[in-house]
Amino acid sequence: MGAERRGGRVTLQHIADRVGVSKFAVSRSLSGKDGVSEATRLRVEEAAAALGYASAQAGPRDIGVACYDMDLVNSELRMMVQNGVQREAHRLGYPLRLQWTHAPDHVASIAKLSAGLLLVGPHDRQTLELVDAMRIPVVRMGWIGPLEPVDQVGGTDREAGQAVGQYLLQRGHRVIAFVHGTAGYRGRAERYHGIREVTEVEPDASLHQMWFEENSGFVDALRALQAKGVNPTAFFCAHDGLALTVVSELLSLGYRIPEEVSVIGFGDFAAATQISPQLTTVRVYGAEMGAAAVRLLIERIKAGRPPYEPPQRILIASKIVERRSSGPCPPAKPRRRG
Repeated sequence: MGAERRGGRVTLQHIADRVGVSKFAVSRSLSGKDGVSEATRLRVEEAAAALGYASAQAGPRDIGVACYDMDLVNSELRMMVQNGVQREAHRLGYPLRLQWTHAPDHVASIAKLSAGLLLVGPHDRQTLELVDAMRIPVVRMGWIGPLEPVDQVGGTDREAGQAVGQYLLQRGHRVIAFVHGTAGYRGRAERYHGIREVTEVEPDASLHQMWFEENSGFVDALRALQAKGVNPTAFFCAHDGLALTVVSELLSLGYRIPEEVSVIGFGDFAAATQISPQLTTVRVYGAEMGAAAVRLLIERIKAGRPPYEPPQRILIASKIVERRSSGPCPPAKPRRRG
């Protein structure tokens, strides 16, 4: 890795001079090792790409990973995905270029130095267009358009909703509330459609939706239902964080869980076992999703440049984890509080 430019070859020293850092920092940045900040690493990678630098360390085996960094609701799931990506890439001997970012130019810089790219989360259209123009293998881990010609790895949101519906119906519940919380999340809508498909074919079952600001508003939403004569015996919450709110609010109103009402969450995140009663929920296998995405991307890298026909959809099935927050439907509807 000489310090001189011979025959037009770009060296580490050229990159160091352009960025204003040491050649050591350039080497650590391009090899993916620690000892440099993420900001420095990104500047070095951008300079290397602009200068047309190529080395064995920044060769065609690198896997780029861009995790969307503005989705706080799903941050724990994203960390699970990252852990799975890192373990599987290490097991298979592929180096990673991983960054949490939503900036299109940052994602493009990662892609330029990678043989293939994992896009985790809801990256915007500009980012997708920049990456698509590079003609490298891409696997998406986020929502895509109908029949969009791209490989995708994800979970089983709608199927999970169906399974929760069956679980509650089998335990005698016939008045069920689906807790969206804030509107606008695609995954939550998919879970609702899943439970609706199961409950709407039962003539004596009814499903009711609840929207409210997630840090407050549940009690008002519940009273609005009760004013219509609707007294749910079960609440399926679209996210574990929502379920924690529902459990806390119901307990404060004097409800006994699960003797009078059942509460089910989604995600099986850390807080699910840190409350009392512990939360029945749907486990999402984020690490396994990340590992599957790595395997698919490596397969595409070995196959050559896209497009690939047909695009693949890989779904990692979730699982209901039964704990103390759910039980049989009580013999009588819960009495109205307040």
